[in-house]
Amino acid sequence: MRFLKKCALFLAILLSFADVFFTNVIAEGSVSLSAKSAILINAETGDVYFSKNAEEKLPMASTTKIMTALVALENSKLTDTVEIDRRAVGIEGSSVYLTEGELLTMEDLLYSLLLASANDAAVAIAIEVGGNIKAFADMMNEKALLLGLKNTHFENPHGLDSEEHYTTAHDLAVIAAKALENESFAKIASTVKYSFESKNGTRTVVNHNKLLKLYEGCIGVKTGFTKKSGRCLVSAAERDGLRLVAVTIGAPDDWQDHTKMLNFGFSSYKKVVFVTKQEYSVSLPLTGGYDQTVLCRNSSEIYAFVPSDIDVARYRLEATLPHFLYAPIDKGQRVGSLKLTFDGELVAESDILAEYSVDKVIPHKSIFKRILEFLRIF
Repeated sequence: MRFLKKCALFLAILLSFADVFFTNVIAEGSVSLSAKSAILINAETGDVYFSKNAEEKLPMASTTKIMTALVALENSKLTDTVEIDRRAVGIEGSSVYLTEGELLTMEDLLYSLLLASANDAAVAIAIEVGGNIKAFADMMNEKALLLGLKNTHFENPHGLDSEEHYTTAHDLAVIAAKALENESFAKIASTVKYSFESKNGTRTVVNHNKLLKLYEGCIGVKTGFTKKSGRCLVSAAERDGLRLVAVTIGAPDDWQDHTKMLNFGFSSYKKVVFVTKQEYSVSLPLTGGYDQTVLCRNSSEIYAFVPSDIDVARYRLEATLPHFLYAPIDKGQRVGSLKLTFDGELVAESDILAEYSVDKVIPHKSIFKRILEFLRIF
């Protein structure tokens, strides 16, 4: 009897914690990962599709170089000639073996940075753009604040371990999504191999990101590793208009982790275009113009990233327009809006614009009115 009572008590306690237990499992998502911290986001909207300890502050190793490249691209030109400073020579870790006084373009250094993960290239870039490592790190931190990131702090441009050099999986995903908006960054990060010339001959750098070859639609981004951080990886892939960014920190099996997350994202969400640009058109009545109507169209594409378990029919397109317009009308003038809603909530919106200009009709004056206007002058 006592045994049965103990079993009943144990069962009651277990059931009392069941909601909490199963909620935590569901919150982690349906993807099993080796990573200590991870996240998967929609690069365009920032929506989080999966997360695991994504707000934990952790070292980021060479994924630091995503921000290094972004700051450099925003504050220099690819064609800039960079004379290698002695402070950039002999940096520990990954290297392209720069020599003092060597002349390279900023483009060459950025390829070395993102493909070969060269720490000496990172320092050379920092000195060229910021004057010194500290000043450049300040620029990196300023950019992080502009992106609204409160759990990231940089002390160097390469990611070698430092106590005050940290980020979160979430913040790193935001940085990568922003960097990919830069066409030059996107081109470099997706390149498998690059060669360049200098006085020391030809160098060839090869991208460490294996997913560029292993995963369909992969467009970057950056690998990283130190003993303290473990294996770090930021990846991005794009299919049918949906761009995903995945991040893992401390992931022994990072290639598999990212394949799982990206597969989960692409199987769970799709981009649905409800109206293409200028597909919606309407002729509105016009008062006081040389034309009786004016043709108007939507100014932009309207789309949504729809979960695979949601019926697209639950989305509604609604136009908000006046019953008529008054002349004059200018080409491109906003006359209303086209809205996409889901269960009554606004999802996307496009302005409806006039396709052409219509002048106002100026009535002809009678001779009697003209005489009266003339007499008022005196």
